[in-house]
Amino acid sequence: MIEIWGKRQPTQAAATEAAGRETGPSSRVGLGLVLAAVALALAACSSPFKDDPNSQASLDKLYAEAKDDLASGSYERAIKSLERIEGRAAGTTMGQQAQLDLAWAYHKSGERAQAVSTLDRFIKLNPSSPAMDYALYLKGLANFNEDLGLFGRLANQDVAERDQQASRDALLAFRQLVDQYPDSRYAGDAAVRVDFITNTLANYEVHVARYYYNRGAYVAAANRAQQAVQEFQRAPATEEALYIMSQSYAKLGLDPLSKDAYRVLEKNYPQSSFITGELRNKKAWWKLW
Repeated sequence: MIEIWGKRQPTQAAATEAAGRETGPSSRVGLGLVLAAVALALAACSSPFKDDPNSQASLDKLYAEAKDDLASGSYERAIKSLERIEGRAAGTTMGQQAQLDLAWAYHKSGERAQAVSTLDRFIKLNPSSPAMDYALYLKGLANFNEDLGLFGRLANQDVAERDQQASRDALLAFRQLVDQYPDSRYAGDAAVRVDFITNTLANYEVHVARYYYNRGAYVAAANRAQQAVQEFQRAPATEEALYIMSQSYAKLGLDPLSKDAYRVLEKNYPQSSFITGELRNKKAWWKLW
């Protein structure tokens, strides 16, 4: 349209000069037609693109604004823009990037469920994306709970009622990243988090087993301790889990099982304090919190 406008349409000065030379009715009609044609040409060239929210220019502008909002910490405003981009640019590279940025904004806003849902959608729709390692890492971060190792505000919450599913989901995401993308720039940090979550989940299971034992629920205590041993074999908390199993089975009169658990404890932890001294002071041992 710009090319047509530049070569064929008369300029305003030329039209005015022509109007001055030709003053008859036919010349005035001709001038009106020319001006109408110019107006139509301008409208045809500009309107469909200038106001189209799905045009690349509009999307680029919207994405630039979203990035500025992310950088300044205006996550709620960024989320609104990125949600619009994700819908308008679906199936494109920009749409994929908007999904990842949207998940990050949700994560920074404390909206874990929305962040995880967005990442699950990205992972499902883009299995071969070069950003898959980052998506897994961000999913792990969204589920990661650094207070797990401190058991949160345990004094105000029944330990048997605490939900550790988010931490288990984080563990799965970080493990998948380390296993499938060992050369990723995020693999090293993910491996550290795998160890941390593994140990703290094991500690949690043992804490619950101890909770049940203190209340005389020896079957529940033995089962929970056994779960910790089976699921987290290399975690330090396994030592205590074996001891709880031995003590719980003894309380239940299951001497063979008690002796088996104790034998495994002796073999794997020969210098364990549960063997060398704490057995003579069970009351002090159970007062760990």
